[in-house]
Amino acid sequence: MVNASTDPLATPNTNRRWLQRLVGIGVALAFLVVVLGAYTRLADAGLGCPDWPGCYGFMAVPGHAADVATAQARFPDATFEAHKAWPEMVHRYFAGTLGLLIAAIAVLAIRNRVPGAPLRLPLALVGLVILQAAFGMWTVTLKLWPQVVTTHLLGGFATLALLWLLWLRLLPVGALEPRLRAHALAAFFVIVGQIMLGGWTSSNYAALACPDFPMCQAQWWPAMDFAAGFNVSQHIGPNYLGGLMDSGARAAIHISHRLGAVLALLVIGTLALRVRAAGAHRLGMVLLALLGCQIALGIANVLWALPLAVATAHNATGALLLLAVVSVNYRVFRSGSNL
Repeated sequence: MVNASTDPLATPNTNRRWLQRLVGIGVALAFLVVVLGAYTRLADAGLGCPDWPGCYGFMAVPGHAADVATAQARFPDATFEAHKAWPEMVHRYFAGTLGLLIAAIAVLAIRNRVPGAPLRLPLALVGLVILQAAFGMWTVTLKLWPQVVTTHLLGGFATLALLWLLWLRLLPVGALEPRLRAHALAAFFVIVGQIMLGGWTSSNYAALACPDFPMCQAQWWPAMDFAAGFNVSQHIGPNYLGGLMDSGARAAIHISHRLGAVLALLVIGTLALRVRAAGAHRLGMVLLALLGCQIALGIANVLWALPLAVATAHNATGALLLLAVVSVNYRVFRSGSNL
């Protein structure tokens, strides 16, 4: 192998372009993994394979009758359902591929160090993807324990956001006015908090706790149990598929997510208008469009009783909205330091 330092074709610009391509592919793949994870969770396929990393002891979903019989004998307490096992395994395949790609990005960043190229971000991504693999395993072994499911979802969004940040670091992106910093940072914390609430809502099966809109159970303020709804010290197991909370606890979670949506509308909506006024017209319009779409999808989830396609799109749009907010923060906080 020719060393990059002696190969005239292996210039810093060439290395940077390769890194850009890999990171661009990584962003697309991470987004797909987030969407596949949402689909798997919303289709109640999170335990489609009762073991990890395989499926009923196989590295692919059993297809032949003999393999299905073997799988059922290995896990007699888990009914084999191919239509749930396949989404789970497809998600794992893509997540595993993303992990390998992130490792390749880190190796390239270390071996072909060029001025201005990020290094700490690729290394942080390697650590995060290892942690994500562990939470993926615990999601199955702890039978969809809400704390683990929500943290695993946040890890997926964090992986996507860090890859996007790395992509921005490799591009000539212009700065925005520093006076937007406080507002942009507030929007970031609001969207992260709303993603956490969305994950908690989904993992506790509280999305349909309020089947009407804008009221909840035909009341503006129904009976709610916030202490039970946000009890993060709840015991593990035996199985959280379908959820274990009562109606009052789920209503508290659902209403909190709605209130978070109102806060996001105010904070991110006004930020989008300020970004437009600061000269980044396109970025401001993207923020407004994604925010409006996300609000509409959230309402549609309630009115149409959580259709799988709409609920999955709600997660996908939330991921895109997070990336737009990260873009604003990068542009108002950008400096010449490496990450």
